Amino acid sequence: MIHTEAIEKAKEHFAKLLEEQLLRVDQIKAGEDWADYSKLQPIIIGVVGGDGIGPYITKEAVRVLEYVLQKEIAEGKVELRDIPGLDIESRVKIMKALPEDVLAALKECHVILKGPLTTPKKGDKWPNLESANVSMRRELDLFANVRPVKVPEKGIDWIFYRENTEGEYVLGSKGYNVTDDLAVDFKVITTPGAERIVRLAFEYAKKNGIKRVSAVTKANVIKATDGKFLETARRVAREYPDIEFDDWFVDIMAAKLVDEKRRKDFKVIVLPNLYGDILTDEAAEFQGGVGTAGSANIGKRYAMFEAIHGSAPRMVEEGRAIYADPASMMRACVMLLRHIGFVDQAGKMEMALDICGQLEKKVVLTGRSDGATGAQFADYVMQTLQDPELESRAKGYKK
Repeated sequence: MIHTEAIEKAKEHFAKLLEEQLLRVDQIKAGEDWADYSKLQPIIIGVVGGDGIGPYITKEAVRVLEYVLQKEIAEGKVELRDIPGLDIESRVKIMKALPEDVLAALKECHVILKGPLTTPKKGDKWPNLESANVSMRRELDLFANVRPVKVPEKGIDWIFYRENTEGEYVLGSKGYNVTDDLAVDFKVITTPGAERIVRLAFEYAKKNGIKRVSAVTKANVIKATDGKFLETARRVAREYPDIEFDDWFVDIMAAKLVDEKRRKDFKVIVLPNLYGDILTDEAAEFQGGVGTAGSANIGKRYAMFEAIHGSAPRMVEEGRAIYADPASMMRACVMLLRHIGFVDQAGKMEMALDICGQLEKKVVLTGRSDGATGAQFADYVMQTLQDPELESRAKGYKK
């Protein structure tokens, strides 16, 4: 049976997607200058609480951030601004992944600290809205998701550069049911989109004296899109002759990250959206799980910092939200501080988190009432920050 009408409707759907993506390519090529935070006063940090455990862990992270930046806030150099309206209830009420008034408020900020947001999935109680995370990354052009994983005693010091605005996720809500028996989703990779994430990874390696960058694809099977990403990476790599470049298939890289003999060799890893999402969750397990990992979403004009885990609605339903681990959001704050130029404050906060979360562990979070609350952990971090021997305690850990 020839499904002529169904095919024609699918063509129309696909044509609209192509028009949108070609327009986006033109916008990427037009480009803009990078934000210069040294010339901004005050630097406005927008705070989005999020869904589920998001408001709980964000509150504790903000307490520590305000403690670290108390001098800068008092002098008017930094302003923290609450941005409401991104919770799932507000989004569903108007059936928009990113409400226009919220987007306008976000654009008035320079950087954003964001708690986890609920993304509706098939079968749950929420309608099929696009991911607010994906929408925000696209609208603010936050093309680079940067996720560090560091476990000194295991020789792990990785930083992942995950492309943030392409791949499967950018069109994840725009797949098409051609017939009752055939569903099609779309993946998109563009040359300028791949080039800017690869170049950012190489520039980071160059500035930090790192001699190896590894690309991850499945170009042996996904030949058009992954092939373009790999081809672009190879071309950019030729501009950095002092840095070794290699490439890996995503399944092999997943295996090598748990290989004690090989995993120490990896330093900077650059990869498309979906593979980056999966591998960084795997990598986070080495430093205590996704609850301990923060991430940065970088664009030229805006930047957003968040935990890499979800909103954990079950913890809220079971009355356990106060026991949620805020370390992920605090790690995100460390990255935020570095991004806006407060390197010393970032270093001290990172040392305190290393001590509290990986070395001493005097306050242990279990996610339940047999462990500490997020507030108690935040108090522990702030007490540690006051210690004049902070650096020597952290060095003891690094040995």
